[in-house]
Amino acid sequence: MKVKVFDESHEKDLESSINTFLSELEGEVIDIKYSVSASVFGEEQIYCFSALIVYKND
Repeated sequence: MKVKVFDESHEKDLESSINTFLSELEGEVIDIKYSVSASVFGEEQIYCFSALIVYKND
């Protein structure tokens, strides 16, 4: 079993990264965990969209 971690500042970038990974995966996805966090730095809001994919590789 292996894991792959993705971390992007925009949800569309995360979606694209995950879709690329899944299209090239030669194995089976066991689970996907998704998380969003937000923080404030001065006047700016900073978002972090992340996912952890647990998978089996053939």
